[in-house]
Amino acid sequence: MVLKIFFPQCCNRADSGLLVGRWIAGHDSAVVLAVIHYPFIPGQVKQYIHQMQAQSGVELSVLGSWSLPKDDQEGMESFLRDLSTIFPQERWLQISRQVGKTGFTCDILNQDQNGREVQQKVKKKKDEEDEKTDGEAGGEGEEEEKVIFVHYEQRKVMLSQLHPIENGVPDPRTDPPSELRQMFQTVARSHPLFFLDRYDDSLLKSTHWQSEGREASIIVELLKQASVPLCLLISWLLSIWTWICNIRIFSLSPLRFLSSKLSTCVQLSYRIEHMRTLSSPKPAAGHTQFMRKANILVSFLVDVALGMLLISWLYRDNHIPMLANTLVPAADHVAKELEELLQWLMGAPAGLKMNRALDQVLGRFFLYHIHLWISYIHLMSPFIEGILWYGGLSACLGLTFALSLLSDMVALLTFHIYCFYVYGA
Repeated sequence: MVLKIFFPQCCNRADSGLLVGRWIAGHDSAVVLAVIHYPFIPGQVKQYIHQMQAQSGVELSVLGSWSLPKDDQEGMESFLRDLSTIFPQERWLQISRQVGKTGFTCDILNQDQNGREVQQKVKKKKDEEDEKTDGEAGGEGEEEEKVIFVHYEQRKVMLSQLHPIENGVPDPRTDPPSELRQMFQTVARSHPLFFLDRYDDSLLKSTHWQSEGREASIIVELLKQASVPLCLLISWLLSIWTWICNIRIFSLSPLRFLSSKLSTCVQLSYRIEHMRTLSSPKPAAGHTQFMRKANILVSFLVDVALGMLLISWLYRDNHIPMLANTLVPAADHVAKELEELLQWLMGAPAGLKMNRALDQVLGRFFLYHIHLWISYIHLMSPFIEGILWYGGLSACLGLTFALSLLSDMVALLTFHIYCFYVYGA
């Protein structure tokens, strides 16, 4: 007979104590969920297990004992073995491990028909001498029960429950759940058992995947509690914004045309649509919609984080005044180069004889536009620093929003290029 034990990797170095888990119905296997450390009071352990059963709905029990002997714990194995009378089980697993060795030693105590305990010893070793010893013991006619240890990571098992079954849950009458499915469900439903960590004031101490502290879980729970009023607030603000946008004055054709051409307005409409998706009180209909919400949330957080980095760079070491002071000289340099190019085209470029009258008319026309543009830049120069200062605050909404605003500002400052393109065409 082969006994399969699902053992969590986080308990490989746990202190000696009791194994808490569940026997899988219909299969000769057990799932170990946690190790309750010594010292403990058996009555408190029973009360704690009953509480966990009521909260999780899983038939938890004490499967046996776990022993990792230390120098000051002589006789610990015999003490833990005697606990089988306090926590009666048809099978009592007594698993032990020596410090510095990879193998486990498992003693199985079975109760016969008269209620007496019959010991069956199983060893999981990697040394050749131990294998020879086991072979000699088998040759003497002792019936040994084989044990298979399946090590699993509780954290990955818990995360796997986030992915639902696409084909649906099988009918237990026609297709009973498999051993592996029952193991996954047992670990997932036993999450109240993982709330006991090293910072808890309880007299019982245990080892599991969250025994080192569940601060992250506390943060998640706080976020869950705060998400409901936050979503309601965002939905209320979005409804007010929608009401403002539906005012008749904003529905006029010029304003609608202008909003469709400005990158800031387009980006704002995308951001509002994303916020509506995230603040929706309705749960995700399926895994695809859930992943879409998660992707939108992650992209929004990354965008805002990059925007905050941009703000920290702009408002530090006087970068905004430096940019504002650089803009006017750069515009003057561009205007000078354009004027020289037009003067060259108005003459005889590359020795070509052009229509002089047409060249003079178009050249003076473009020179006049360059003069208007550079005058516009000089007129706006006192306000450029303020525009950059207040425009930089838009990066709080995300880096893409700030880049959209920058794109519109560059388009307005270089409007003369569009005019040249239209006139030249």
